[in-house]
Amino acid sequence: MCRNIRTLANFEPPATHDEVGAAALQYVRKIAGTTAPSKANEEAFARAVAAITQITDELLAELVTTAPPKNREVEAAKARARNEARFGPR
Repeated sequence: MCRNIRTLANFEPPATHDEVGAAALQYVRKIAGTTAPSKANEEAFARAVAAITQITDELLAELVTTAPPKNREVEAAKARARNEARFGPR
C-alpha cells in the first residue's frame, strides 16, 4: 500500500490538496491494516485522514529548500525507466 505514496515536496506545480489527501489516505490504510474501515471505525478513520492531510499541507507550506523545483513529467519518466530496468519492458 505505502509504495503508492509519492514525494510531494518541491514540485512545480506544487502538490494539490487532493494529492496530499490521497497520500494521507494511503498512510492511514497502512497504519490501520485495512483499505476500508468497518462501520464502527469509519469516523475515526476519516478524522485521521483529515488530520494527516491538514498537517501535511502545513508541512509542505513550511518546508524551505534551495534546490530547484522538480518537474513531474521528468520524475515520472525516471520512475518508468527504473521500473523497466528492474522488471523489463511491458
